[in-house]
Amino acid sequence: MTSLSIRHETRYTYERPVAFGPHRLMLRPRDSHATRIVKATLTFSPRGDTRWVYDALGNCICLLQPRGEATQLSIVSDLIITRYPAPLSPLSIEDPHTAMPIVYDLADRAVLEPFLNPTTEDADGVLLKWVRSLANRPEEPALDFLLRINRAIREAFDYRERLEEGCQSPDFTVSHGAGTCRDFAWLMVEALRRVGYATHAWCEVFLPGLGWLEFDPTNGLAESSALIPVGVSRTPAEASPISGTILGNPGHAALSIHVDVRAADTIATAA
Repeated sequence: MTSLSIRHETRYTYERPVAFGPHRLMLRPRDSHATRIVKATLTFSPRGDTRWVYDALGNCICLLQPRGEATQLSIVSDLIITRYPAPLSPLSIEDPHTAMPIVYDLADRAVLEPFLNPTTEDADGVLLKWVRSLANRPEEPALDFLLRINRAIREAFDYRERLEEGCQSPDFTVSHGAGTCRDFAWLMVEALRRVGYATHAWCEVFLPGLGWLEFDPTNGLAESSALIPVGVSRTPAEASPISGTILGNPGHAALSIHVDVRAADTIATAA
């Protein structure tokens, strides 16, 4: 068990006052057997009206409508959580469906179908060739393969900071051998979809008997207490933590994001 205090602060500043359209916030992790939310507070300025909903994938969404005009929009999420990640070392599933190639039963496949199909182009087959070069061990347990590809991305690719929004296409990442954490996660997601795995962005993979497992190829982590899923989606564009519109001419605009994570005493906090 790991107890953490997390503050995620996002601040938009504008040269001129603007009004605000609806905003969609995906900042609250989902309670589960692996993540327990002890305390959650969401504050924002300017003030506004909120409504909480679950989207089609079960993500906890806050719909925010800020009121009035302002030269900045500040959104702060404060969380205290406890994490109970499943250790991978003792897992052993004696099921032929967990060997390569992976086989999902019909009931699971009906639910997983949207997460099996790649959403990016690979016109020259660069990505497919790369992942096939790793998936070359017949009857290898699927979990072993997933851990191996997770390590391979960490070891074979260079991390390079990139300020542009969005993700590189996975074939571009393979061709250039470099990217950011979001590029590496998206590479793993789309590569695994090409060899029959159901995946979420950033990177979760569904295995029979084990369910959804979390991976961080940038750091070579799997089912780690350092991985804190806030939401799940089929593509990176659907996983935006904050999205919305402004009304008017803002002039020069700037965005700053600050995340602070530290150990927390959940017993004292809960009391």
